[in-house]
Amino acid sequence: MSTFFHHLLRILMHLGYFGPFVMGILDSSLLFVPFGNDLLVVGLVARHHEGYLLYVLSAAWGSAAGVALLDLIARRAGEEGLKRVAGERRFNYLHKKISKKGALALVVACLAPPPFPFTMVIAINCALAYPRKKLFPLVFLSRGSRFLLLGYLAMKFGPAILRIAKTETFKWVMIAFIFLCMAGSVLSIVNWWRKGRAGPREAGKPQPAHS
Repeated sequence: MSTFFHHLLRILMHLGYFGPFVMGILDSSLLFVPFGNDLLVVGLVARHHEGYLLYVLSAAWGSAAGVALLDLIARRAGEEGLKRVAGERRFNYLHKKISKKGALALVVACLAPPPFPFTMVIAINCALAYPRKKLFPLVFLSRGSRFLLLGYLAMKFGPAILRIAKTETFKWVMIAFIFLCMAGSVLSIVNWWRKGRAGPREAGKPQPAHS
């Protein structure tokens, strides 16, 4: 298992400036990768301070690209589709908050750590037809600010971070994290797929006659 982790970490690191972009797409779409890009940016900047801004830009662009994919799905699903995925109570709560302050909700979603419902906040904004010309710049700037701070901390505390990363405990924690992400991603995709298919089937059922 340690060998598996070692090879996976090397692959991620060897992607260089392209790594945070790929992870950003995964992190901001339907896949479940909490702290994924945060950890990658911190690790890369801690090793290569000179690439600080490029890693941050790559991660921010990746997040915007991931949101673009989520935007396409959410706008097609619409409010009813998202309600089936999120559950009516949760959807109505987020809908009420977001419909009043959509821009603020977007910024908070981009800056806040899990378990803040980033994906659902973005999806509901998209389903409510939030302008794309505002959506993508907000995501890019908000995520970029988050990665700028993390990169700065990585440069300041780089040696300590690298010492922790070499410990056996950290390796096992990361292995557990990777499997959690894989399981969460599968559940997330299956949930969207099943709920999306349930809608058309229910719409096609004959409605009971009213007296």
